[in-house]
Amino acid sequence: MKSVKILLSVALAVVGVVAMAQDFSDDAKYGKYGATPEERKDNIYLLNFFNEAVGNQDFQTASGYLKQLLDKCPKASENIYAKGATVMKNKIARAKSVAEKKTYIDSLMLLYDLRIENFGDHATRGKAYILDRKARDFLIYNPLDHERVLELFREAIAAQPDPELVAIYFKQLTDYYKDDGEGSPEEIIAEYDRLSPVFDGATGQAAEYKDQFDKCFGLSGVASCENLEAMFKEKIAASNNDPDVLAQAVDLMTRAKCDSEFYLTTAEKYYEVKPSAETALFLAQAFQNKQEYDKAIKYLTEALAVETDNVEKEKLLVRIGVVQLATKNYAEARKAALEAQALNPEDGMTYFVLAQCYGAQASGANFTSQAMYWVAYDTMEKAAQLLEEADLKETATKMMAAFRSAWPSKEECFFNEVQAGQRYVVNGIATTVRCIR
Repeated sequence: MKSVKILLSVALAVVGVVAMAQDFSDDAKYGKYGATPEERKDNIYLLNFFNEAVGNQDFQTASGYLKQLLDKCPKASENIYAKGATVMKNKIARAKSVAEKKTYIDSLMLLYDLRIENFGDHATRGKAYILDRKARDFLIYNPLDHERVLELFREAIAAQPDPELVAIYFKQLTDYYKDDGEGSPEEIIAEYDRLSPVFDGATGQAAEYKDQFDKCFGLSGVASCENLEAMFKEKIAASNNDPDVLAQAVDLMTRAKCDSEFYLTTAEKYYEVKPSAETALFLAQAFQNKQEYDKAIKYLTEALAVETDNVEKEKLLVRIGVVQLATKNYAEARKAALEAQALNPEDGMTYFVLAQCYGAQASGANFTSQAMYWVAYDTMEKAAQLLEEADLKETATKMMAAFRSAWPSKEECFFNEVQAGQRYVVNGIATTVRCIR
């Protein structure tokens, strides 16, 4: 460390020799350092001393040079402010009292204001960049001043609506509402609506900030179905069914567990402009919950048509079978269950669906119809063995008992010339004769 300081001192000595040889009367070149050649020379020395002190982390000495530079040549270098912020942050960290800390925080904020005044027109690190830094630092060092935090973020966003900045701001706004009861639902909804366009077409990192932004709104407690519907009715109409707006509406209303006609209509519109298996499954479940089975089957069938993974195809076929059962379309339910079984013979749900189809076929009064209860029982017994969910196992066991109670009597078996334990084929399915008293 000592050798580094010696090298820096030598370097500064060289600079001093060069400075003595310079002609500081050139206003265009040296005017930013002071009004006279002598002032300019002194301030160049001062800036070099400041840089050396910061480099050596001698922040106490650096703060003295900083004050002089701000007084004497505030336009001399952007580094006065960049390194000055480092100095102030160190002093904040080392403050021995709340009052002292507040003084240094105020000084840091003033430093940003002076930087805007003197370098606000910088091409890449101008006013917008500086306001961004100022807002973030104020949140770090004075997080309890909620009103000022929001004010500074709004000012920075107005200068340049950066996606990350907007996401941070909106999280603070919604947290203050949820945790401290500050603000109002109307304010949060209005800000969400105002700032949403910042994320239009967002990709990569910006898309992640969009997700954070939407999640904050969804978890804010103000995103009720009623509020969302009122907000998106106008937005969707104005956007001419823009996929991004529709996606946003569906996502938020899904999180809010909406089930209104507007919600489903919006989801269907989104599916029309951007079809996917995921959306089809969502719509199928929504319509199944509303007992609109025709629509549920429509979307399940469309999802099945584009699915390539056999595991997922089997799950879809089971769902189709279950919905077809609900519509009492036993032929289609059986067809779907058999196709699913061919893909996964160990899925108890396929047997669960098939058994109910066979049970429905056994409703007639003739012996062949009654014999289908043997098939239904056998199939449901297999389902009970394979099903993992306790409630489904219980249902399967109860259905087995119901099928068993409907078996033919010994007299009916005798008159149809069959005996208990005998192999019997009914409707192309092999089973075993069983009789009840």
